Amino acid sequence: MSREPSPAQPKYVQIADELRAAIEGGDYRGGDRLPGENTLAGRFRAAPLTMRQALKLLSGEGLVESRKGSGWYVQSFRPIRRRGDKRASREQWGAGRSIWAADDSRAPDVDQITVIEEVTPPDHIRNMLALDADKTTCVRGRRYIVEGRPVMLATSYLPQDLVAGSAITQADTGAGGIYARLAELGHAPAHFREEVRTRMPSGEEAARLSIPADRSVLKIVRTAFDAEGEAVEVNEMTLDSAAYVLDYEFDA
Repeated sequence: MSREPSPAQPKYVQIADELRAAIEGGDYRGGDRLPGENTLAGRFRAAPLTMRQALKLLSGEGLVESRKGSGWYVQSFRPIRRRGDKRASREQWGAGRSIWAADDSRAPDVDQITVIEEVTPPDHIRNMLALDADKTTCVRGRRYIVEGRPVMLATSYLPQDLVAGSAITQADTGAGGIYARLAELGHAPAHFREEVRTRMPSGEEAARLSIPADRSVLKIVRTAFDAEGEAVEVNEMTLDSAAYVLDYEFDA
């Protein structure tokens, strides 16, 4: 821990930088307990409050976690590599596979799911689906967990007239999921658009994802279009930013 600190940075940021470098350099590995706060404060010649600020900064990034009565530990969860260009391809859902199979060998579980029909959508969803004012949606809400850890919240909006009476209105949509069922309805997804941004979580999102309120989330909004260019689904996803790496691969 001998890197020269930048005088322009607050002390707690300098400390966080050095601890981050030590973690990324392998000095501390996933699951390791860090030295106690007082020990670290002495090592960095910092006040205990400053040391705590540095640790909270790293906690917000998902690098460390506090265990009550035990201390601070390096986070051992291996981030999920989300392969945005492959996960929604026809070869996935068309063969009855989950789109998650393109992401990671660790299959996620859905531990919370709601399906509500005849829902009046928010204005921005209505516009994205090009729905008339009197039209409603079927809304599918899910929470995904990996290794017991909540990693993503997802809410899909689909035109009610399109999916009424289909397996899409059931909790279990069957092999291939929503997109395979849309194909059976004659509206197979042929084109996708995703928007990605980052923001701080709402209180409800932080609680459902079990993350600190000061950790950012990734907001991904994916719209699926059929071969005629009709929007058939809007999926709003909220991801724990510390649980994911967004991976895109494409030709020049």
